[in-house]
Amino acid sequence: MHFWGNLIGNQLVWFCAVAGAGRGLYWPALVAAAAYVLSQLLLSPHPAVDLKLIALAIGCGLVVDGVAGASGLVVYAAGNAERGLAPVWILALWASFAMTLTVSFAALQRRWQLAVLVGLLLAPLAYVSAARGFSSLTFATPAWQGIAVLGIGWALALPLLATCARRWQPARRGDPVGTGETR
Repeated sequence: MHFWGNLIGNQLVWFCAVAGAGRGLYWPALVAAAAYVLSQLLLSPHPAVDLKLIALAIGCGLVVDGVAGASGLVVYAAGNAERGLAPVWILALWASFAMTLTVSFAALQRRWQLAVLVGLLLAPLAYVSAARGFSSLTFATPAWQGIAVLGIGWALALPLLATCARRWQPARRGDPVGTGETR
């Protein structure tokens, strides 16, 4: 049950964020992300781990989406006035996504190659969907360059986040320290 709530809740945050940003509003992302993150922290067996993952994910978002925005290859609706900073609604999405790393995307913790592939291929699809379906961002021409920057950024960030999610969780009895794996 928690798995599905985690996955569906994150998708609802994404919908609120991109629909709001497409209308020039950043606050729907903040409200939805705050409610989702709080609900997940209350259910978490290790909220301190999740809080560290949130901080790291926001840092990744500042870099990945900051570089994409500063390059001019991606223009975010409801963005910050300062060029080169990721908009707050995008950072809310990164924070929400961090909450999936120990639940619905926990499989990525032990499969870094899969994390790279998901980051490289699937993460940019979410941006393309946000652009085409909600006008929450636009890509400069040719669009593939902005998509590639985001894909490469996510291909680097997601394995880092997944590895930290694995290492930061307390070891269970019989597991090697910090890995969550059994022998």
